Amino acid sequence: MTALGDRLRVPAFAGRAGVARRDVTPPPGIRTRNWGPAETDVADGVHRPLTLTALALAVHEGPGGDGGPMLLLAVDATWWRRVDDERRLRFAVLDRLGLDPGRLLIALSHTHAGPVLCAADADLDGGALVPAYLDRLAAAAVDAGAEAIAALAPAVLEWTAGRCTLATDRELDLGGRAVVGANPAAADDTVVVGRLTGADGVRRTLATVVNYACHPTTLAWQNRLVSPDYVGSMRRLVEAATGAPCLFLQGASGELAPAEQYTGDTEVADRHGRALGHAVLAALDGLPPPGTELGLAELVESGAPLAVWRPVPSSPSTELAVRRSVAELEVRPLPTIAELAAEWAGIDERSRDERLRRARHLRDGYLDGGDVVEHPVWAWRLGDALLVAHPGEAYSQLQRGLRARFPDRPVLVLNLTNGPGFVYLPTREAYRRGAYQSWQTPLAAGSLERLEAHAAGLLDVLLEEGA
Repeated sequence: MTALGDRLRVPAFAGRAGVARRDVTPPPGIRTRNWGPAETDVADGVHRPLTLTALALAVHEGPGGDGGPMLLLAVDATWWRRVDDERRLRFAVLDRLGLDPGRLLIALSHTHAGPVLCAADADLDGGALVPAYLDRLAAAAVDAGAEAIAALAPAVLEWTAGRCTLATDRELDLGGRAVVGANPAAADDTVVVGRLTGADGVRRTLATVVNYACHPTTLAWQNRLVSPDYVGSMRRLVEAATGAPCLFLQGASGELAPAEQYTGDTEVADRHGRALGHAVLAALDGLPPPGTELGLAELVESGAPLAVWRPVPSSPSTELAVRRSVAELEVRPLPTIAELAAEWAGIDERSRDERLRRARHLRDGYLDGGDVVEHPVWAWRLGDALLVAHPGEAYSQLQRGLRARFPDRPVLVLNLTNGPGFVYLPTREAYRRGAYQSWQTPLAAGSLERLEAHAAGLLDVLLEEGA
């Protein structure tokens, strides 16, 4: 039963935070071949800049608090093709900044209009520029991370959620064949939004955090420009309204993408971004003023008895905690590269070569020839919020399942974060349908469900330890 003095809680974390950004737009001519039928292997211009944004968090006490700062890097980037390239960047940040491996997350936006992140492609058209670009990306990550940690100051990170219909299910049955395209089936439309404000009395917005699940595949094989896809336009809109950097974190989007995609028209990507940006701003406008939540202040007798809720100071959680673990996932029987080449003999040569190259990279450094792989998982507690990150491309069941298990807390789920394991994790039903994601992945059916159970267990431990 509700009583005077009750509150509508705003989930939050109070501690210290710092933010920094670097421009990581690549040079013209770099390799950007991310589609089999691409009309060009290299970019000849830029639609919108690519950015790397660092968010550092720490508790109030001590130089770094219990265990040191936690660092989240949100990067406009495609996806890792090889384990060595990902490790080189992540280990550079860990070594230079002295971070515990559990306290660093490097989350890629998954734009399909960015440079190929594969030093082994140096012999291909535009690939000679990739190794130097990866070095530059590592330097930017180190510099931005160091600046964000140096800027740690009292702040409050408050959470809310909104809805955006940009993402649609992208598993379509076309005449009995499973293809990748918009399906009228219902899709997860949740946008988790964080508002970071300074706690120095000024309450200036320091950053906005956006966690949304939708493949940035608006711009496809016709496109000749480097672009963050819809993320760039979303960020521009939100930053203009808030005056602060916006970090985009790709959610569990394995089967989610815009209905209108596969185009070279950058205005379509910008329109998609504005749709998400307005959803983010609407969610932010639903929050009470920073550092407050609504309390039931009084009952006013009018034509009806009126319950009056007013902003009152909040008492946010000060808990930060991390868990780093591995989920043991089964590997399905895999065809050899020669068998794949024979199976794909009927498609055009350029598309076939791209598929085979990706298949080789996927197996290198993640699979060791056994029946089980160790898939890494990071779990963070951010005050009242929970976060799960992993390197694969999980279907949205992962975030829907975890949010259902922890209904009273914001739950952020991040695909394409750290590594190794840059593989799809489809539902069992996707395997039965023969979806692209199910034959692309080396993982057996049931891996997604095992990952979800493992992540839920990690979150349970974080909450038990902080109780």
